Amino acid sequence: MTPSKVSSLSFSTAMLANTFRRVVKAASNKAIYPRYNRHLQKRIVPGCVNLEQRYVSTNKTDAAKETAKAAAAKTVTPGRITAVIGAVVDVQFDDELPPILNALEVQGRTSRLVLEVSQHLGENTVRTIAMDGTEGLVRGQECVDTGGPITIPVGPETLGRIINVIGEPIDERGPVPTDLRAAIHAEAPEFVEMSTEQEILVTGIKVVDLLAPYAKGGKIGLFGGAGVGKTVLIMELINNVAKAHGGYSVFAGVGERTREGNDLYHEMIESGVINLKDKSSKVALVYGQMNEPPGARARVALTGLTVAEYFRDQEGQDVLLFIDNIFRFTQAGSEVSALLGRIPSAVGYQPTLATDMGTMQERITTTRKGSITSVQAIFVPADDLTDPAPATTFAHLDATTVLSRGISELGIYPAVDPLDSSSRIMDPNVVGQEHYDIARGVQKILQV
Repeated sequence: MTPSKVSSLSFSTAMLANTFRRVVKAASNKAIYPRYNRHLQKRIVPGCVNLEQRYVSTNKTDAAKETAKAAAAKTVTPGRITAVIGAVVDVQFDDELPPILNALEVQGRTSRLVLEVSQHLGENTVRTIAMDGTEGLVRGQECVDTGGPITIPVGPETLGRIINVIGEPIDERGPVPTDLRAAIHAEAPEFVEMSTEQEILVTGIKVVDLLAPYAKGGKIGLFGGAGVGKTVLIMELINNVAKAHGGYSVFAGVGERTREGNDLYHEMIESGVINLKDKSSKVALVYGQMNEPPGARARVALTGLTVAEYFRDQEGQDVLLFIDNIFRFTQAGSEVSALLGRIPSAVGYQPTLATDMGTMQERITTTRKGSITSVQAIFVPADDLTDPAPATTFAHLDATTVLSRGISELGIYPAVDPLDSSSRIMDPNVVGQEHYDIARGVQKILQV
C-alpha cells in the first residue's frame, strides 16, 4: 500500500472516530434525533384535562371557596352574541378569549344553553357550537365563560339515571345527587398505564363466539345497513352480557330513535338492571337522540365515555360501554364541520374524520386499574363498507361482526356474515388450537 493511501485511510479512520465520539456525546445529552425521544414527553391536547386532575368536587372547602372567589374576581367580562346561524353562534369578548373547547353559558334563558368554543375568529370573536336548540337567541345576549370544558356528573349516583350531553338528567327524577364532575374532553391513557392481557368475552351467540369472538376490554363493531338488526343485536348482547355481568354498564344513544331509547329504558326496569326503588342499578344511560342538534350528537358519545372512564379509573371496574350508533357521531361531526365552513373531504365528510374518530376511540382501552369493553353499532351507508365513515372505524376495532342484508332476507337472525366478520383474538394461542381449527373448518365449508 502506498504512503498516500495509508495517509488517506488514517485520515478517514480519524474522521469516523471523531464523528462517532460526537454522536455518542450528543445522544447522551438527548440533543440528537429528538423525534425518537418524543414518547418521553407527555402529550397535552389543548382543551383536554390531565387524568390526575380530571375529577373535581363541587363540594368545596372554605379555602377552595376563597380561591374560587379570587379566580372569579379575575374572570373576563361576559361576551355578547354577535351572530346566530343555526347551531353556530358567534360570541365577541372585550378582553381575552376563552380557549378552544371551553364551555360558555348563555345568560337570561329559562333553560340552560351551553356553547362550545370551536374557532377563534378576528375582532375578539369566537365561533361556537350550541349543545341545544338556538331558538329565541338574539344578538347582544350575554355569554359567560365557565373556565373549562363541558363537565358532567360522574360516579355511582349516575347508575339508573338518564342524562344528556351536558350532564342534565332527562328522566324526570330530579337532579343527580353527586358532587363529582368530570370534563368530557380528556387525554387517552398513556402506554405505561395500558394492560395487554387477552381474555374472551362470552356472548352466548354461537356464531359470534365461534367464528369472531370478542375480547374482554376490546372494541367491537357491529356493521350493517338499515334494517338488518344492529340495534336488536345490541339489545341481545345487553341481555346476555350486561345482565350477567358483575360490573357496571353504560349505554350511549347517539343520534338514534327516541322510541328505541325509551323501550330500552323500560326493558331494563322490567329486568331489574335498573331499580327505581334503591341504589342497586347497574347501568347508566346517556342519550342524544335524532332530534338533538348536531353539537349534542357530536359530543354525547364523549359524555357516555366519560361516565364509563370514571368507573374504570377510580373504582377499578370492568365496564361495558354500548354505543348506538357510532356512524351518527361521524355524521354529526360532518354537519358541525360544514357549519364551521371547513372544506369537505371525500364523500362530503369532514377533513378531520380520522382525527375525531381516533381521539374518541383511543380513550376506550384497558388499563391496569380496569377495562372498558365497547360494543359499537355502525351504520353502513348504502351497504358500502368502503364508505369513509365505516372504513375509518375499522382500523380501531378488535373484532368486527358484519351483518348481511342477503342473510337477513333469508330470515336468518342474527344476520351475521361468517366470512366477512373477523376478530383479532382468533388465534390458537388465545382461543386454543381446537377452537381455531373448528372455526377455520366451518369457514372453509361455507366458502364452497
